Amino acid sequence: MTTLAPPAPAPAAARRPRHPYLTALATARGGTGLALVGLVVLAGLLAPLLAGHSPTDQSGLTLAPAGTSGHLLGTDDLGRDLLSRLLYGIRADLGIIAVAVPLGAVLGCLAALAAAAHPAVDTVVQRAFDLILAFPGLILALAVTAVLGPGRLPVILVIALAEIPVFGRLLRTGILAQRGREYVTAARVGGTSGRRILTRHILPNAADPLVVQCAVSLTVAVFLEGAMSFLGVGVRPPEPTLGAVLSQSMPHLAQAPHFAAGPLVTVTALVLGLSLVAEALNREIRR
Repeated sequence: MTTLAPPAPAPAAARRPRHPYLTALATARGGTGLALVGLVVLAGLLAPLLAGHSPTDQSGLTLAPAGTSGHLLGTDDLGRDLLSRLLYGIRADLGIIAVAVPLGAVLGCLAALAAAAHPAVDTVVQRAFDLILAFPGLILALAVTAVLGPGRLPVILVIALAEIPVFGRLLRTGILAQRGREYVTAARVGGTSGRRILTRHILPNAADPLVVQCAVSLTVAVFLEGAMSFLGVGVRPPEPTLGAVLSQSMPHLAQAPHFAAGPLVTVTALVLGLSLVAEALNREIRR
């Protein structure tokens, strides 16, 4: 008796290729960087739950060492809880850079698009970029705060202004590089409008470097905000930021080295994490 062979199993559905950004973050370098950034961000978001004291409340314990009852990281020279000031400082820094860097990126990209559409506008935009780049970050910060005074808004404006030419020139370079490609020529010959070519073909292929630059710019923004607060032209006291806490610790380093440990470790972790993420993204995109 002849037996029929069982039907062959249906072929498994082809898996969709993973997005290169997800592939980059799944590497050891990208995963480590993402974990470091995630820990710092989580600490800032949970500051009201993790902090046992208000960051501005003063007590009679000044420069108390780490491990003092009720003060895990000790207190500062005014008796304020260092853990609370560190957590709320992270929260303030993340809020600033989360607004400033995207604002600078959007304005820079809009300027690059305007420059790509009109040659006359391109000349004006490039000269404006040159003018901004002529001022180092801290000189630009001093100029802005001299007009507006210290505070959160001037810090955001300084970081955004510093990032506008970076993103603008990066996108402009990408657009110019893609314009000469064969697929753009084919689309133009096929009757596709210039606006559609720009939005549907050129921009998606020129966007990858902007993603990497976002991670790099966040790192730069952390340093710039910290430097402004360290110099006393950043966020107004007594609101804590990482740079402000570090600045207040300088006169007491010999007597209370724990004072500076919290912000130094936090800034190092945040900058290292963002740098690892940027490097992982850059490596994957360049493949």
